[in-house]
Amino acid sequence: KQGLLNPQLPLQEYAHSIRLDGDIMLGGLFPVHSRGERGVPCGELKKEKGIHRLEAMLFAIDLINKDPELLPNVTLGARILDTCSRDTYALEQSLTFVQALIERDGSDVRCANGDPPIFAKPDKVVGVIGAAASSVSIMVANILRLFKIPQISYASTAPELSDNTRYDFFSRVVPPDSYQAQAMLDIVTAMGWNYVSTLASEGNYGESGVEAFVQISRESGGVCIAQSLKIPREPMPGEFDKLILRLLETSNARAVIMFANEDDIRRILDAAKRNNQTGHFLWVGSDSWGSKISPVVQQERVAEGAVTILPKRASIDAFDRYFRSRSLSNNRRNVWFAEFWEENFVCKLGMHGKRPGSPKKCTGLEKVGRDSTYEQEGKVQFVMDAVYAMAHALHRMHRELCSGYPGLCPRMANIDGKELLTFIRAVNFNGSAGTPVTFNENGDAPGRYDIFQYQINNRSTAEYKVIGHWTDQLYLNMDAMQWTSGDPSVPASVCSLPCKMGERKKVVKGVPCCWHCERCEGYHFQASEFMCELCPYEQRPDQNHTGCQPIPIIKLEWHSPWAVLPVFISVLGILATTFVIVTFVRYHDTPIVRASGREMSYVLLTGIFLCYAITFPMIAAPDVAVCSFRRIFLGLGMCFSYAALLTKTNRIHRIFEQGKKAVTPPRFISPASQLVITFSLISVQLMGVFVWFAADPPHTVVDYGEQRTQDPENARGVLKCDISDLSLICSLGYSILLMVTCTVYAIKTRGVPETFNEAKPIGFTMYTTCIIWLAFIPIFFGTAQSAERVSLF
Repeated sequence: KQGLLNPQLPLQEYAHSIRLDGDIMLGGLFPVHSRGERGVPCGELKKEKGIHRLEAMLFAIDLINKDPELLPNVTLGARILDTCSRDTYALEQSLTFVQALIERDGSDVRCANGDPPIFAKPDKVVGVIGAAASSVSIMVANILRLFKIPQISYASTAPELSDNTRYDFFSRVVPPDSYQAQAMLDIVTAMGWNYVSTLASEGNYGESGVEAFVQISRESGGVCIAQSLKIPREPMPGEFDKLILRLLETSNARAVIMFANEDDIRRILDAAKRNNQTGHFLWVGSDSWGSKISPVVQQERVAEGAVTILPKRASIDAFDRYFRSRSLSNNRRNVWFAEFWEENFVCKLGMHGKRPGSPKKCTGLEKVGRDSTYEQEGKVQFVMDAVYAMAHALHRMHRELCSGYPGLCPRMANIDGKELLTFIRAVNFNGSAGTPVTFNENGDAPGRYDIFQYQINNRSTAEYKVIGHWTDQLYLNMDAMQWTSGDPSVPASVCSLPCKMGERKKVVKGVPCCWHCERCEGYHFQASEFMCELCPYEQRPDQNHTGCQPIPIIKLEWHSPWAVLPVFISVLGILATTFVIVTFVRYHDTPIVRASGREMSYVLLTGIFLCYAITFPMIAAPDVAVCSFRRIFLGLGMCFSYAALLTKTNRIHRIFEQGKKAVTPPRFISPASQLVITFSLISVQLMGVFVWFAADPPHTVVDYGEQRTQDPENARGVLKCDISDLSLICSLGYSILLMVTCTVYAIKTRGVPETFNEAKPIGFTMYTTCIIWLAFIPIFFGTAQSAERVSLF
């Protein structure tokens, strides 16, 4: 029934499996030994990962068999095998579990006496607990699914085992690395890091963990991978120094996500220390680092600040009491316990012990925890949970199929693996640590992780400190974190620093976390993180170029030098004109006033007065009334003046032309006739202005083009009346026509006698006025067009 060990007997060879009798047999796969070298399948004994976990399964079976509520009257048995940490060896061993399901053909076999052979009936294993390494579980799962044998792992975390189409009979009580990758991504995001490198040990665990992290980060879009490096299974000398130098090629990616075994972690930390990079890298370690001491021994400074993750677990006190009580005499069922005894107490059992070089012999009275150090291995809880999950599934199956039948009923004589799998996936109970044990549709346990940071306290002692946990979402105590710099703020691991206000991101092609910052220049503002847009024409960017604001509107102010001088000249002109008018009124009936043509002189003086007075509406703040006055009086003053002069020159011309032909005077030369002619000419101007009013009512506009400078800070909008250049010339056009006509008559009357001294001054005035106007019109239009051209370009 059991492999027996007697320390007094010579030990030729240790057995390779444990067998416990029972009504229902469970299989067990544990890495009792490490991988062997040079063709040897098995190497050194693994005290914690092998023996502790194996004993946890035996302990759980003992508890279940003693529990009157769980599987009453049904005894669980076990067949436990050593995987030797090698997938191919584990596959060979696991064939033991399927032997009972393979029909043997004995037709060609006969015993010596001619009787047919009698085959020993192998144990029928209904479910398997294990394995530890993901690569081993994958290999074993492929054969167990063929024979419909459910499997529950206590340590395999590879994401690919979540594929229910390929590994449909596989379940696990530990969360897959995809949850771990999500938790690590959440940590990276919470730290504000968006540019990280990854480092993986070659093999299923490391590569699939990094692959899950990369895929999730790509889907979330918030984190970019600078480099993904792999540590070879058999690294060459100097390999780890090369890895550090490669990580330094993207020095901004200070955060390094590690899915590596503890030996590789220790060697990469040592290489960072050798290359004087202590404090540069921000390590984020997976559960293979967790809270282990071995990777950080003698390299505490380079590991300081490392954030690590570990499935939430608890130490099982009952197991501690059980394991401390184990001895060679009371634990003969464990065929590897004698070897453990030698390793643990550094002694030798008999002449053929495994440690021939040991200086002392084992007495058998040694005690675990008293004569040797003891600390419960981290996966003990999960081994017990896996056994209990199988027991609870069998219990529910028994309750449904056997309906109170004591012991195994005929319906459970041959347990259907597919049916048992359904019950396994439906279990829901509180595990050995008090946390719920459940499985999703892929057979995965829920993700529950503790988050640690490796810190050096004031007494220069290093420890792993719990800084948060992850259960579907992250809970992180940022205040509990500390960094090598002593600065409480989180160090940066970003490709590019955030752009300042008013700058847009120009993303580097293929690397969304890296960008160049470009200032939104001129009249552009930052419309979004990646876009600069042009402000509306009547607006300019604010000081930070993050939005637009109205361009300030200006008008000609009375205190401006451009207004003061014209106003001063206009006032002088108005005073002078008023003085002349007053003088004319006072001396209204004197011969000299009468001789000068009083009526025409008053009209001419009125025109001059209006020419000076128009200065004030031109400077006043534009509104509808002011714009109306500008339209009316802009050309009216000159129209009054030129109409009066034209009437005068026309009268002189007609008088002398008539004198050449006859003695009778020409018609319409009386003062009243001249006034009628003058006001008739003026009425044409007024008629044109009123037509203009009807066609285009006066209103104000803001001209933003006139002072639209290169620097938006200096841009101004000019409030003005809506009078186009063409309208202005048309308004003055009639006055120009009068002026030209007057000039023609002035030329014709240039030869009048000296006594008509008005003709020559009028002629001189008209000549100069024509010259000024001929120069003004092309200059005015030419400068206007060039200004438009400048504003366009």
